[in-house]
Amino acid sequence: MTSVWIMLVKKSRAILGFAAISIVAASCGTNAPQDTWQPKGPNSKIIDDLQRPVFAVAGIIGLIVAVAVIYTLIKYRDRGQPIPEQTHGKPALEITLTIIPALILAVVAVFTFGAIFKLAKTDDTEMIINVTGQQWWWEYDYPTQNEFGITQPIISSGQLVMPVGTKVLLRETSRDVIHSYWIPALNGKRDAVPGRVQTLRLEADAPGIYAGQCTEFCGLSHANMRMEAVALSKADFAKWVANQQAAYVAPAKDSLAQQGEEVFLNQCVRCHQVNGLMRADGTPAIAAPDENVWSGSAPNLTHLMSRNTFAGASFDLLSKQCRDEVWNAPSDVVGTKYLAGVTEECLNQKDLRSWLRNAPAMLPMYANATQLKATGGKYRGMPYLALTEDDISKLVAYLLTLK
Repeated sequence: MTSVWIMLVKKSRAILGFAAISIVAASCGTNAPQDTWQPKGPNSKIIDDLQRPVFAVAGIIGLIVAVAVIYTLIKYRDRGQPIPEQTHGKPALEITLTIIPALILAVVAVFTFGAIFKLAKTDDTEMIINVTGQQWWWEYDYPTQNEFGITQPIISSGQLVMPVGTKVLLRETSRDVIHSYWIPALNGKRDAVPGRVQTLRLEADAPGIYAGQCTEFCGLSHANMRMEAVALSKADFAKWVANQQAAYVAPAKDSLAQQGEEVFLNQCVRCHQVNGLMRADGTPAIAAPDENVWSGSAPNLTHLMSRNTFAGASFDLLSKQCRDEVWNAPSDVVGTKYLAGVTEECLNQKDLRSWLRNAPAMLPMYANATQLKATGGKYRGMPYLALTEDDISKLVAYLLTLK
């Protein structure tokens, strides 16, 4: 029995040692786009300036406590010796050990409140972007702002595009449950709550693409609800705005893309909007997602191929090589790379075709048929459309024209 117990103790020590090594190794990642220790803007720098000294103090205290505990365990472990004399309370020591942590927390609180008030400031922001979260993607609505060349509203999804060196105010809300918007390189988290508008400041120091993640559990595909902020130089941002406001260009007559446009009108326009798209009778093709999806909204696909992700930034529109070229581009050319959009050569055909073939198989949206029935038969996300491979090829050709 004793030998079994010794073996179990040794095995437990080995497991704990392996776990400790794994934790240390996991903290040394170099390719970590959501690393909170790499601020890329003044707002995230405020947070970083606060967390570093607090982390250092906490680390020192943690080390002292760990050494004291280990020393006590080794020196006073049970060797069969008599139970030591028991004492009841040392007021001076207890008061001291209460006052010291209280003073440390009071100092931390002073600097924390200062940081919170700085991050909550909104009267100096220069641009407004309305952000709406829903299961499981983010919508970006740019209201008219003549100083940035936005003469008509721009609606996009998946990737927020902003000019460098500009104080951007996000006005966040939600259409369904509570979500939380977080791009670590640019600021902390802010909940998107149904029926309320929460504000969050963003500002990027240099052009680049910054990754983020929904941080409030919001359903089956919570882990897939990502976002990206694309920071462009002011000149490149002006080009992006001009392209987003460009008129719709119909596919060439008798082309595969024109056939795809017909498939889109028959299948996709029930939920998705493409601004400027016209029906055969000359009337605008207006989406009616409130009749087809539970949330009453689906991503606006106008200029889809000017983005490089789809399905709530869960999947890439660009092939891995082309996406790496955009993500890893030097700051002075990242705008040029991003504004090039998605070409046929760089298109991630595999994932896009799989999505059109059977979206629910790629992104969990319902636990079972009972949940679907509870919504009155409406889909929370993109449904299975039973498209033929021929229809998928036509749709891909059409979507490639939406630049």
